[in-house]
Amino acid sequence: MPELPEVETVRRGLAPVMEGRRIEQVEARRPDLRFPFPERFAERLTGRTVVSLGRRAKYLLADLDDGETLVMHLGMSGSFRVDLGDEAATPGAFHHPRSKAAAHDHVEFRMSGGAVITYNDPRRFGFMLLAPRATLMAHPLFSRMGIEPLGNELDGALLAKLFRNKQTSLKAALLDQRLIAGLGNIYVCEALHRSRLSPKRLAGTIAKANGGPRPKAGDLAVAIRNVLEDAIAAGGSTLRDFSHADGELGYFQHSFRVYDREDEPCLTPGCRGIVKRIVQTGRSTFFCPVCQK
Repeated sequence: MPELPEVETVRRGLAPVMEGRRIEQVEARRPDLRFPFPERFAERLTGRTVVSLGRRAKYLLADLDDGETLVMHLGMSGSFRVDLGDEAATPGAFHHPRSKAAAHDHVEFRMSGGAVITYNDPRRFGFMLLAPRATLMAHPLFSRMGIEPLGNELDGALLAKLFRNKQTSLKAALLDQRLIAGLGNIYVCEALHRSRLSPKRLAGTIAKANGGPRPKAGDLAVAIRNVLEDAIAAGGSTLRDFSHADGELGYFQHSFRVYDREDEPCLTPGCRGIVKRIVQTGRSTFFCPVCQK
């Protein structure tokens, strides 16, 4: 599933052709994706202007001029293709190219200004829904969602508060969307390596007995923010089933320090460790057992 940097990259690719543009026509070519489309989906969107295009965790949020928000999730294999008449581009990219087969083109938005935006999803795990903006954060999708890792809230003190007394692993705590929203397996592995923290370490150990942050909590907060910002700047991780809206490839995967580097030398300066892979909560974890403690 695309992680936060990939979704943010898609948002940035779509914003120039959606924000401030009127939706002239909508065509839903099937009744559902992962879930059925909302009632009168095309009718409710047609004629609306996209005021802004935002993101919450891994969700794209198109605020409309009638007070509703179009919520979009890419699922496992969803992507958007932008056709400007003389050129077409796809926001994102991974090792395996995104589908361009017309059979998987499920939704088409024709925007003022001439852009045609097509949602393609072979596996149909993505979805779209409409909800009032005023109560959106109370929606079941968002009501229990944690903080944004790129927001100003994230620092060592907050991590210590969130993880205090937790007996689960640090990796599992970081993946808990009720605590921090949008972090996925790749960037958790990378942030833990940058902060030299073991994924097997108990989450509560980054907090003092009084709940204050230990130094490593601050290191981890900085590492999370930096690895996400670096990935966004590089255009995402270019892994399987992801594509940019502007058609450009992301190259952050060339900067992975541990992810998918099993049995390769650790890249921490002066470390002679070898990257290992273990399985935690059903997911592969890559880390260096020598420098990550």
